[in-house]
Parts: sequence; C-alpha cells; structure tokens
Amino acid sequence: MTVPTTAPRPVLLKPEEAAEMLRIGRSKLYELLAARELTSIKIGRSRRIRPADVVAYIERQATAD
Repeated sequence: MTVPTTAPRPVLLKPEEAAEMLRIGRSKLYELLAARELTSIKIGRSRRIRPADVVAYIERQATAD
C-alpha cells in the first residue's frame, strides 16, 4: 500500500486561506476583492478564490514598481 506524500491541492481557496497565502489579514483581502485587484467567484453565499488568481495578483504587484 502506498501512502500519498502530498495532499491534493485545492482548486478553490476560502478567503482566509488566500489571506494566509498572501500573509495579510482577512479584512485586507476583502478590500482587495472589493477593489477588484484580486478576483473571486461566488458559490451561493460563499466567496472562493482560485490559487492561480492569487499568483497572478502577486505577479502584478511584483512588476508594478
């Protein structure tokens, strides 16, 4: 029997998880979402963020200077 060495990567992140990835607070993450600097999708009443969108945001910030 083989034991997986890594957990499967999530397809979507909760806002708290995206904030943790960016090392920012939850309130700041919601500010970024409201300003449309970071994109998200809505499923029912829940907001979810694609990991690729977090990476794209980081890339934009890195080249903004």
